[in-house]
Amino acid sequence: MIIAVLTLCFALSAVSGIDKGIKYLSNANAVAAGVLALFLFVVGPTVFILSTFTESMGDYLTQLPAMSFRTGVFSTDQAWLDGWTIFYWAWWISWTPFVGMFIARISKGRTIRQFVVYVILVPSLVSFVWFSILGGAAFDLQLNQGADMAGALAQGTETALFETLREYPLSTITVALAVLLVAIFFITGADSASIVMGMLSQHGDEEPRRPLVIFWGVATGAVAAVLLWAGGLSALQTLVIIVAGPFMLILIGMCVSLMKALREETFESTLPPRVRRAVEHAQKYPDGP
Repeated sequence: MIIAVLTLCFALSAVSGIDKGIKYLSNANAVAAGVLALFLFVVGPTVFILSTFTESMGDYLTQLPAMSFRTGVFSTDQAWLDGWTIFYWAWWISWTPFVGMFIARISKGRTIRQFVVYVILVPSLVSFVWFSILGGAAFDLQLNQGADMAGALAQGTETALFETLREYPLSTITVALAVLLVAIFFITGADSASIVMGMLSQHGDEEPRRPLVIFWGVATGAVAAVLLWAGGLSALQTLVIIVAGPFMLILIGMCVSLMKALREETFESTLPPRVRRAVEHAQKYPDGP
């Protein structure tokens, strides 16, 4: 029933278009997530959270190169790599057709610099802050407040999330807000997938027909229901890894194609529109003002 309701919501949102339903939901989601994070930062262990952010950033930057090449050949903890690192690599590779085309669709007219800053750097920084606040609040409960967060985590990550929120003031409101955030995250993610699959089904049309978008939205919900019935996350992990393997070769080819295209770009085409018009005007009227 939950999947059916969410499917209806993101189908309606996707049909309304990028500039309406999806935009409004995305903005509302960002505001709600910001409010929840700010609330926990203020009522929670603020100093501990700031320390968590600083130390975690340092650990991330120093250990990322080594962890990027880790295969577990000398380790017995292969389950961690299979369940997290390798799985999430495959997860994002399988998402690239949807995420890449959707971001390209909403980034039309932007420069590469703007794309890198607002699609990679800013979201990464926001993720660092989010994990530091939510994770720092939970760690403080475990280390300094005597709460059994490890036991809650053993029951599932969602249990740990809600147990963390219940330890702080206004827990009824924050738990409801967290449920709303999860729902909107799911809806906006499925929105982009429905629209992109509609675009692909119409040979790249940026405004796919509504019946087609609804069809792909319903199909996405049906796949989620089947995976839940077939075994939940385990079935999803297996499917993602199967799909991502062959697509990795396509990504490598796309990287090569991107480099070739950038080398063939003329200097004038890389300038901002206002500067490019000025250059064209100067070339057309060399003796003019």
